[in-house]
Amino acid sequence: MITRICLVRHGETAWNAERRLQGHTDIPLNDTGLAQARATAASLAAEGFDAAYSSDLLRARQTAEAIAQRCALAITHDASLRERHYGHFQALTYDEARARFPDDYHRFEGRHPDFVFPGGGESLNGFAARIRAALERIAATHPGRKVLVVTHGGVLDVAHRLATGKPLDTPRDFTIPNAALNWLGWDEGRWSLIEWARQSHLHGALDELPNS
Repeated sequence: MITRICLVRHGETAWNAERRLQGHTDIPLNDTGLAQARATAASLAAEGFDAAYSSDLLRARQTAEAIAQRCALAITHDASLRERHYGHFQALTYDEARARFPDDYHRFEGRHPDFVFPGGGESLNGFAARIRAALERIAATHPGRKVLVVTHGGVLDVAHRLATGKPLDTPRDFTIPNAALNWLGWDEGRWSLIEWARQSHLHGALDELPNS
């Protein structure tokens, strides 16, 4: 019996608009992001979710709370659903990171799986393992159910690759807009892609993440 998971990237923040790396930095939604959260909540009102999870970072919590209020859900906050920790890149724009740390940015841009960001950051392999374990645990906890997961752009990158088999070290060729709807299926230990980046409920949404 298939478990259906709706993954939602949080609404827009001021740092998204500035193309500034957030990582584990706790940034709130801006006014656009709050409106996106309300629109996403309205679009999901009839879904009848059996459970809901959110990253514990504020931008995800605010998005999840808007949905929870509209859908009468209790949210489980889970730190394992956080964005990748970008170490000394956090709080820098992509252009600033490239200028200040060109060698590290080359490794980041090239999606080197074992590169660990200095300053407490994660490798791509380590981050992907964390996300895979979190999503599989959630799916196994709710077999045959419908589950909401509110999280971050990097998490959605990993989730899409889990469902499609695309390697971690290849450039991204799919979109990850703020507050869009992304559906995965989990059945007998296998992920599948049901629908990706539905944003008909939004009046435009950012995908400021690098394509690499």
